[in-house]
Amino acid sequence: MKRILLIEDNNDVRENTAEILELAGYDVATAEEGKVGVAKASEAEFDLIICDIMMPELDGYGVLHILNKNPKTSAIPFIFLTAKAEKSDFRKGMNMGADDYLTKPFEETDLLDAIELRLKKSETMRAPKNIEEESEVRRFISEVEKELSIEDLINERNTKVFKKKDTVYREGEYPHALHYLKSGKVKLAKSSDYGKEFITHLAGPGEFLGYLALLENTAFTEEATAMEDSEVVMVPIEEFRKLIHSNREVTNNFIKILSRNVLEQEERLLKLAYGNVRERVATVVKTLYDKYGDVDSGRIELSISREELAGFAGIATESLIRTLSDFKSESIISNEGKTMIVEDLERLKRISAGGI
Repeated sequence: MKRILLIEDNNDVRENTAEILELAGYDVATAEEGKVGVAKASEAEFDLIICDIMMPELDGYGVLHILNKNPKTSAIPFIFLTAKAEKSDFRKGMNMGADDYLTKPFEETDLLDAIELRLKKSETMRAPKNIEEESEVRRFISEVEKELSIEDLINERNTKVFKKKDTVYREGEYPHALHYLKSGKVKLAKSSDYGKEFITHLAGPGEFLGYLALLENTAFTEEATAMEDSEVVMVPIEEFRKLIHSNREVTNNFIKILSRNVLEQEERLLKLAYGNVRERVATVVKTLYDKYGDVDSGRIELSISREELAGFAGIATESLIRTLSDFKSESIISNEGKTMIVEDLERLKRISAGGI
């Protein structure tokens, strides 16, 4: 049975909400004000915390701030419950690390749906990885690459050079070739109806681009833009299709190679979708370090604007800048001109994973 801590100073709201949760099958503990709630959260194990904002002595923001400082409670899903609905309150709560926000009066189904969603996402993000299974996957991929040499696939193909900010292909276009990034860096991005860009992937040397559209015979669903001078090998679509259709083993192996980063991408997107602002920014910085970072110096060799970085994290530029400033003051990162340097990789990993 999942345990929930409800922190609410209004007796009626506290009792009614607790009754709803108990009828739904949850084990509920209550606290009538913030200090009592912090004490209970520190003393016992809880799967989720629901907390009012406007409380005497210690308000909800104070409760969340204290719990985030404690390694034991920092990863517990946290839902704000409040009568205030101003946009600034939503932004402040989410930037501090709240996972969700419900405005009183609320429907019972809205409350239960929010709780169920947060508990499921928390379990997914905390699920242990099967190390033995991962090693089997790596071994299989290694064997696959022996069977299908990328060099054989791209050898003597047409290579195009794209200057920084050049478009490799546009959203809505149909592919005429398989794109293989031989050198350089390319961003894949989608734009909203309001023109806001969201970066879905940053590609480096050795990656294929836009292959799903080619395999499914559909238009590109995102735009590819060179972030620096890049070389892209173009494998004609007819030759590619002939290659993969001529040998079933080759087809299966090729698909396995393309799928090697699927789990990593899913994990990153999950964190960006449900993580707080600090977790999102840490996840993005760690992704950049893993792909473009120098192990010895910690330097991330990538020229990317703050607006692009915010788009990659799915947050406002102001929130990104503020969080990066916090990371600098905490000696997690530093800057050398426009180059970002990771100073404390382990701390960055902990924040990305939902810790402090």
